Amino acid sequence: MKILGLIPARGGSKGIKNKNIAPLCGKPLIAYTAEAALSSTRLSRVILSTDSEEIAAVGRAVGLDVPFLRPSDLAGDDTPTLPVLQHALRELEGRGDIYDAVCLLQPTSPLRSRGMIDEACDLFASARADTVLSVLPIPHHHHPAWALVQKEDGTLNWACGQQDPIPRRQLLPPAFHREGSIYIIKTEVLMNTSSLYGRKIVPYIVDSSTSVNIDNPEDLAVAKKMLEEK
Repeated sequence: MKILGLIPARGGSKGIKNKNIAPLCGKPLIAYTAEAALSSTRLSRVILSTDSEEIAAVGRAVGLDVPFLRPSDLAGDDTPTLPVLQHALRELEGRGDIYDAVCLLQPTSPLRSRGMIDEACDLFASARADTVLSVLPIPHHHHPAWALVQKEDGTLNWACGQQDPIPRRQLLPPAFHREGSIYIIKTEVLMNTSSLYGRKIVPYIVDSSTSVNIDNPEDLAVAKKMLEEK
């Protein structure tokens, strides 16, 4: 199975200027994801998708392949991930390079390891999944079966649509939220259904001690502390 590792890193971030190459413990942020991806034994190729010459230069310096620059209309604040992946796959297919799946690796998750990538890829293959997502368990007191949503008239409904809530936490089914460091999606799903999620979504459960998502300077400080403690 050929799996493409894709690291998306646009320029123009607002929460942290040049976030994807911001310094973190002596290295640019993107270097942590590059090192994990490039040392993976399951990824057939790893590329960087960026619209920025500056980020491309940093990416090349840490060993990443930058076969093209992403067009500016795919690098806005509100640009979804899906067309970025589709663009990369089309660019590579035009050069005769075709993949069974894409492993999306956001550079804002610097604690993700090579082992995690390889385990998720193995799970993707063995489960014959359409999508594998890295997830964290939801504590029972935040379980969606116990959540309420407010309607326009101000009244409440149970979020999962049930008449009454599940009475005891021991009866709650496992629930998770997206952790964000690893997405593996079948190419067929991406290109033919224009979705990041197929019918068969399989969880790759991560430990909270390896999870941080950098969006603002406070997150960067948390990541610095976690890396120093490791």
